[in-house]
Amino acid sequence: MANSSSPHEAPLLNSAHRTEILENPLQIYLLGIIISICGNVLISISLNIQKYAHVRQSQRGSKPYYTSLMWWCGVILMGIGELGNFAAYGFAPASLIAPLGCVSVIASAVISVIFLKETLRASDIVGGTLAITGTYLLVTFAPHTSTHITAHLVQYYIISWHFLLYFFIEVVIFCILLYLYKRKNVKHIVIVMLLVALLASLTVISVKAVSGMITESIKGQLQLIYPIFYVMLVVMIASCAFQIKFLNQAMKMFDATEVVPINFVFFTASAIIAGIVFYQEFEGLALLNILMFLFGCLLSFLGVFLIARNRPKIKQQDRNFIAMDRIPGRRNTVKVQPEAKTLTYGSLAAKLMCNRAGQTDDS
Repeated sequence: MANSSSPHEAPLLNSAHRTEILENPLQIYLLGIIISICGNVLISISLNIQKYAHVRQSQRGSKPYYTSLMWWCGVILMGIGELGNFAAYGFAPASLIAPLGCVSVIASAVISVIFLKETLRASDIVGGTLAITGTYLLVTFAPHTSTHITAHLVQYYIISWHFLLYFFIEVVIFCILLYLYKRKNVKHIVIVMLLVALLASLTVISVKAVSGMITESIKGQLQLIYPIFYVMLVVMIASCAFQIKFLNQAMKMFDATEVVPINFVFFTASAIIAGIVFYQEFEGLALLNILMFLFGCLLSFLGVFLIARNRPKIKQQDRNFIAMDRIPGRRNTVKVQPEAKTLTYGSLAAKLMCNRAGQTDDS
């Protein structure tokens, strides 16, 4: 049920600038879902390729990981996957595209078991089943209508009272959390991930605006001439940069098995709220659809938590080990460390060999 304040009935927009909100054809709606799923699968493949490249380079212990061609292939695949997610926001509601990120977690777990030979656990099977069920409910009961994003529509949404109130509350909460994190040195994972989630809401809003205006421009209605496009582009880049910054800090302070599920839950909740408040995606949606959509989100959250919990860690070189040619304060040009393929491998074996050689010379 549309009220008098809906954008297509608003007196602020004249007949030349009025944007109709039409029900998307099924093909376009499914196209957005397929693009998002394919993008998330590519992201999971890229992460496992990069993980395999890190493992192989650490075992060889020769060149840095960024010199590996395989690692760069993973980075390129991740870029393509993120580009697919970006494009999907132009075809489907943001409240649907964000929860589909659980596809990346499911695919990553499957690829890790098949190609990286990680152990398949009972929690992986249960979590995968819950996540798949939740994804089905999300696709089935999500809002099947989406606005044709234009510059005038984005401008109208920005000055709407509900978004201004939402933005004010978000800024206040962000300042409080940042004060606790920076000044009071409260390094709790919830504090850091809430900072990421608050930035993510702006990212979702700006990404959908930029993607939607590019989509409309490709269709023939040029939107790139309006200043609001470049404003949203700057917001998208800035929010992404700070979001990555806080996320990297969280990965340094906490284990990935904690960061991944919490980030997915907070990001998804933030994206859904942003889609509801800014783009009014749940307007006119039946109560049953809303409840089943939220239930699908809950199942996806539980599934991701079970899959990401206590994942096996990559075996890394012992931090107490120091290579013979990298002793602080000394510069050695002669290779002292034996080859990894020989039986006498390791710094202890090399030291014993040096002692035996010294004893032989003395005798």
